[in-house]
Amino acid sequence: MPEIQGLIFDCDGTLADSMPLHWRAWQVVTQKYGLLFPEERFYALGGVPSRDIFQLLLEEQGRQRLDRQALAREKEAAYLPLMPEVKRIELVVAVAEAHHGKLPMAVASGGVKPFIERLLEQLSIRHLFSAVVTSEDVVHQKPAPDIFLEAARRIGVPPGNCRAYEDTELGLQAIRAAGMEAVDVRQWHRTHP
Repeated sequence: MPEIQGLIFDCDGTLADSMPLHWRAWQVVTQKYGLLFPEERFYALGGVPSRDIFQLLLEEQGRQRLDRQALAREKEAAYLPLMPEVKRIELVVAVAEAHHGKLPMAVASGGVKPFIERLLEQLSIRHLFSAVVTSEDVVHQKPAPDIFLEAARRIGVPPGNCRAYEDTELGLQAIRAAGMEAVDVRQWHRTHP
């Protein structure tokens, strides 16, 4: 096993117990436009940016006339008032706190930068991370390795010497594709029933 020299964390569902609140926001928008989006599929697509999920749904359901970017903004607007309800996932945050000042650490999230930065501040954990990489920072999203590779680059650690924490299959695929050690935090907690 290579020596671990840096840690990378997903945010939603890994550091922050926010997925049930994101699901509520998704329901508001998908119901408004009559889009089918079962809860099980929502969790399976965790880590995929909203705009990409909307594109997938619109193509599948023959609704390409709707603007995926506008729908994504509407979903984020529905999530914003729920954000104060988000709590930390203490078992995962404890790992970050234990390594603060000892190893460089980053966040690699499929979310959008203003929301992720705000959420990390709200949870009083932003100071733990020297880099925050979001969906706007890379072209190819999870399960592509790009977001984790960019996070490793920003903390100055070779990918093979990074350990990354995730709560979704797509995210874990991305970590492994980046050549990093993957930790599935779902084994530690459940963010939804």
